[in-house]
Amino acid sequence: METLFAEILLPLPLKGTFTYRVPQTLNDRIREGQRAVVPFGRNKVYSGLVKTIHRTPPQALQVRYIDSLLDDIPVVTPDQFRFWEWVASYYLCTEGEVMNAALPPAMKLAGETRVVLHPDFDPEDGGAGLNEKEYALVRALTNKKQLTLGEASVATGLARVLPLVKTLLEKGVVRLREELDDPWRPRTEAFVALAPPYDGDEDRLREVFEKAEKRAPRQLELLISYIRLSGRYTSHPRDVSQKELTDSVQGGAAALQAMVRKGIFHTEHRITSRFSHLEGGAPPTGFNEHQQRAWEETHRAFETRPVVLLHGVTSSGKTELYIRLIREAMDKGQQVLYLLPEIALTAQIINRLQAHFGHRAGIYHSRFNPMERSEVWNNLLLGGVESDGQTISYDLVLGPRSAMFLPFRNLGLIIIDEEHEPSYKQQDPAPRYHARDAAIALAAQHGARVLLGSATPSVESYFNARTGKYGLVELPRRHGGVMMPEVLVADIRKEGRHKSMRSHFSHLLFESMQEALAAGEQVILFQNRRGFSLRLECTQCDWLPECHQCDVSLVYHKKARKLTCHYCGYTTDPPTRCPGCGSTDIRMKGFGTEKIEEELPLFYPEARVARMDLDTTRSRHAYRDILSDFENHKIDILVGTQMVSKGLDFSNVSLVGILNADNMLHFPDFRAHERAYQLMAQVSGRAGRNHKRGKVIIQTHNPYHSVIRQVIDNDYLGMYESQVVERRSFGYPPFMRLVQLTALHREEEPLNKGAAALAALLREAFPEKVFGPEYPLVARIRNQYMKRILVKLDRSQQLPQARKALLGAVESFREGAEGKGIRVVIDVDPV
Repeated sequence: METLFAEILLPLPLKGTFTYRVPQTLNDRIREGQRAVVPFGRNKVYSGLVKTIHRTPPQALQVRYIDSLLDDIPVVTPDQFRFWEWVASYYLCTEGEVMNAALPPAMKLAGETRVVLHPDFDPEDGGAGLNEKEYALVRALTNKKQLTLGEASVATGLARVLPLVKTLLEKGVVRLREELDDPWRPRTEAFVALAPPYDGDEDRLREVFEKAEKRAPRQLELLISYIRLSGRYTSHPRDVSQKELTDSVQGGAAALQAMVRKGIFHTEHRITSRFSHLEGGAPPTGFNEHQQRAWEETHRAFETRPVVLLHGVTSSGKTELYIRLIREAMDKGQQVLYLLPEIALTAQIINRLQAHFGHRAGIYHSRFNPMERSEVWNNLLLGGVESDGQTISYDLVLGPRSAMFLPFRNLGLIIIDEEHEPSYKQQDPAPRYHARDAAIALAAQHGARVLLGSATPSVESYFNARTGKYGLVELPRRHGGVMMPEVLVADIRKEGRHKSMRSHFSHLLFESMQEALAAGEQVILFQNRRGFSLRLECTQCDWLPECHQCDVSLVYHKKARKLTCHYCGYTTDPPTRCPGCGSTDIRMKGFGTEKIEEELPLFYPEARVARMDLDTTRSRHAYRDILSDFENHKIDILVGTQMVSKGLDFSNVSLVGILNADNMLHFPDFRAHERAYQLMAQVSGRAGRNHKRGKVIIQTHNPYHSVIRQVIDNDYLGMYESQVVERRSFGYPPFMRLVQLTALHREEEPLNKGAAALAALLREAFPEKVFGPEYPLVARIRNQYMKRILVKLDRSQQLPQARKALLGAVESFREGAEGKGIRVVIDVDPV
């Protein structure tokens, strides 16, 4: 039998693949794309992916064997491997890091060495020759049967327990067992049916009814409920789940058990989907003349360009175009990927799409448990899965950026909704990819089309559309003839001088809220800071409580009664006295969403107030409950961070208040004005989405700021043109490519020397294109000091050569004396 070798990709930040020998017993089973269990290092076991199979023996050290295969068929396709290679190459990371990001958690398996007693060892007879530590481990194994190395360390009190385990191995006392279990299991559900003697014999079934009527009324009630739920005597009979049946009758579980024992009912378990699906088939809404024109222009644009930007103002009816395009692709037998920036905040769009496409629409995101995510993966991989007697096939997948990595086989269309959103960019860990750009590469690989949609497109995308790289389609008017909201500005500097402010509310906003609430309308208040008070401050010595791990001040959260760091999560109790001078005069400065939520009932005692930010939406369904209550008019005023700017479409919202526009405008980032415009325009778009014109009030110290005037005039083009002029002058995207390198170390002095050495190496490779190193706005996070270096690459420069030079400089730095102990993080196209 021939000898085979496999190149295994491991989910680790290591270059390339690792060569393993295939046991001859697996020669006929092994396939590229399967998961293989392999030993790695001294004590670790991982499940890697078989990337290639060959017959060439490696020239290096002795090759270890693959332990086993976890799959009968490949779980990763060749298209996925090619896409992972592109992501790793463009974003300067390893394929193992991409694999780690791409696979759902239930498919990423890692084993740890477990210690068990040797079956031939008798603790009673063999314990005499053991020392105290050895006997402690044997005693622990007698009680628990098996221990991880970490548990063995605790049981013996030894920090390094491996030498002890090695000694016991040599004595034949213990042995090692590598455990690597696949946690994914298909979901099963119990169904109830009449047992064969009663299912086909109406006379015997009638006897059961008569006996139950006399002796067991609860069983009679259960039997009647089964007949009703199953539709036994109708033209559309169906199966009945055990839960559905027992829930329909009080005491149904006990009654069912009794009838199963009597042989009247029997139960069986079947594989079912973990998702509840709508029937689908909602009729498409008719287009108005502007949508029809946009539909025709989109088709014409796709004839010459694979990527089209749909620039439509808020509430212009972009989703209806998406639905029409999705249906068209699905009618051709193609799959559609619909990317959303944060799926947790877009329940309305998901419900709307599922109403149209029913069980053909699958959802994939991190708030689902690992089993649910694996189910979507397997559904796409196999082209559909049997569930409760029907084949469920996801032809449309809705998800955030991670959904790009699913095993698509016939991808025809990718829709990227709200393409400008920064949350499409993965920050940590690697790969630090941008979903919009990576999705365009994915589409090119599949020969698919891409539609980018936004009311406030990113400057880069609009530039590409204006210069002809993308197609451009405009939807300049709201659907149904609804007017854009009236945008007013409240000068809080002036109102502060005139003492007309009520807490954090200007006179204009206060009166407008009163009018809206009196008319039974709803209000959204936007404050892009969570917490109660942004900082505590001593009035005597200006002392501020700071995080002991990060260079930031702590934010006070009143509900938790804690000072919290929003970077590392560190919490502490607020002080009663200033640690600096002993003063008790410690004041709260600034305000967040929590403080607004608390103050509103003082001014509007009858109003029902809710808050939507990271603190109130940590649980899986919290965001859905808040939005559901708001949609059902159980909430009058919704206070929130930028979450309230995304995916909300409520007809009764007549007023939006932006409480402090200045903290968005004055941020040290070349994208600050673009982001400020996008946030204010998006949150403004929540107002007046039905027939009545809405109102937006922006509170600011600088009412004549150019960005605020552009928001008032709904002048996206003015914002875009001013940004293009600035970026061309100073060399920023879309005219240059950026690569940001961050050097990290626990101490400042080695970091300063190392960052300077790294910058010098980069300047050799990229003369006059390297800026820094410099400390970022927050220079220390989790006790790691940071310095950043920015490399600007010309658009005309060949990317493969530039990437090779950059990686070469980083590799040289790591091998040098200055690079010891310094971690370098590379971020391509930072946002």
